[in-house]
Amino acid sequence: MKDYEHVVVWLDYFNKNLKKSKGRRVGLNKCVFDPSLKELMDATKDAGFEIKESDDKVRFPRRPFVRSGYVILPKGSSKTTILNKISEKLVARRTKQSK
Repeated sequence: MKDYEHVVVWLDYFNKNLKKSKGRRVGLNKCVFDPSLKELMDATKDAGFEIKESDDKVRFPRRPFVRSGYVILPKGSSKTTILNKISEKLVARRTKQSK
């Protein structure tokens, strides 16, 4: 049964190596190369969201041959808005680490 109260955010939404047809959901300027679940969880918390559940042993449906991961968040606004807020924090963390 579909859960309308939560949003699933996959790692592949923010992977700069993927094309949009393979599952990337945000623009290339808002993505990072090969994000980890830990980075996604930290960026999600920095963006002000509460993580209900996470799993790193699952496979993204468009790439069933590669292990990925996801976090589940309570739905407070549109998924696009949530993804944009998380991607800002993810990119900011990555650029801060590289300096």
